[in-house]
Amino acid sequence: MYAVIETGGKQYQVKEGDIVFIEKLEAEGEITFDKVIMVGKDDGVKVGAPYVDGASVKATLLKNGKSKKITVFTYKPKKSSKRKMGHRQPYSQVRIEAINA
Repeated sequence: MYAVIETGGKQYQVKEGDIVFIEKLEAEGEITFDKVIMVGKDDGVKVGAPYVDGASVKATLLKNGKSKKITVFTYKPKKSSKRKMGHRQPYSQVRIEAINA
């Protein structure tokens, strides 16, 4: 069984036992995702409009962190104008425990 959930403006396909890196959540412990777009089972697929009624995905928060640093460098040629910045995107690491359809 698998499901497609929406969180942080992105969509993720998940199965039970998966470990997923998603946009940072301000939560602790058990998390429930109610925005389930699609649920796939052995006997077929159930698609929501826009979400599947009564479906939810339970997950456990493992940790919050920051990803590797990326360097952003912008410049304008022939103008002696340049800027160098760094960025580290925050994330939450979650383990999918159960899919309730």
